[in-house]
This record gives sequence, C-alpha cells and structure tokens, in this order.
Amino acid sequence: MLLRLLAAVVLLASPAAANVRATQAALPLEGGPDPYAIPVARTVASIIEYSRWPQDHPSIRLCMAGPAEHAERIAERPLTRSRAFMPLAIDTPAESLGQCDVLYIGRMGLDDQRRFTDAARDKPVLTIAENDPACRSQAMVCLLFEANGVSFRINIDAISRSHVRIDPRVLRLSVQGGAS
Repeated sequence: MLLRLLAAVVLLASPAAANVRATQAALPLEGGPDPYAIPVARTVASIIEYSRWPQDHPSIRLCMAGPAEHAERIAERPLTRSRAFMPLAIDTPAESLGQCDVLYIGRMGLDDQRRFTDAARDKPVLTIAENDPACRSQAMVCLLFEANGVSFRINIDAISRSHVRIDPRVLRLSVQGGAS
C-alpha cells in the first residue's frame, strides 16, 4: 500500500536545482476545514515509513517548529510496526538535536528555517518544510501546495548529509522520473 502511494507520486528532476527532486503527481485534496491536512498527513507518514534511523524507536518523535498550517492530522496517521507518533512542539533549533526523529518546520522566514535545518544537519533527524517550495532552507523534504493537491520535493544533498536513510526504492523512483 505505501509503495503504491509513493509510486503514485513519482519523482522527477526539478529545473531549479539538480539536487532537488519534485513529485509528478499530487495527492488529491480532501473536504473539511483544511483540504490539505489529510494529504499532508498521508505524504509525511509515507515518507516516514520509508525512512530508517540509526536507532529504531517505538514511537516517532514528531517535532513541530513554528506555526504549521496543514500539519494537524499527521499524528493521527497509523504507522507500521506498531509505532505511533509522539508530537512535540519546539521553540528553538537546539531542541531538535536530541528530541526529534522528524522535524516539521511550519511557516517561518527562510533564515529561521535554516537555523532549524542547520541544527539538524548531520543528525538522525528527517526535516520537512511546509513553507519552502524551492527547498532553499536545506530541508530534506519540502511540501508543495497546489490547487488540486499536495506534492513534495526532496533535497538529495540534505538527505545524503543526514543519518536518516531513505529507502532506495524511493530514491530509484526519483532517478527514474528525472531524466535530464
């Protein structure tokens, strides 16, 4: 099921930078007060399912930095291997070093986003930016909000510097889609 979901969002090369890949197909929007909330939750949970940390934890420590507009449903998503999300709000980049498995960066300026991604660099923290479609913050995953759905970019350089490993099938999808 998860591989099918990721296959539905086949990755292709971004014209902006060779180290960033973007999804080709967007997860469709849902009804409700925030039509982006469920597709964001599905996208984030799927990426997490295909990520591995040096140490496996019974729960995924999901840290939220800054005001997030579309993240309220992420912690509701079920994960495999009997894991669950443990949401935490953090205020400073230093807090992300030891408390977080995933750092979801909400709406904040680029300089603030970079402070958080710099603090997580070379650590086992998967970084996801909600407000950085060009991935200039150096987050590993950058969400894209389109009129008809949610997609994402991945930053290959940021992933390669991290201690979090993304399943090779996901990376293979990005290479297959990105013939340039």
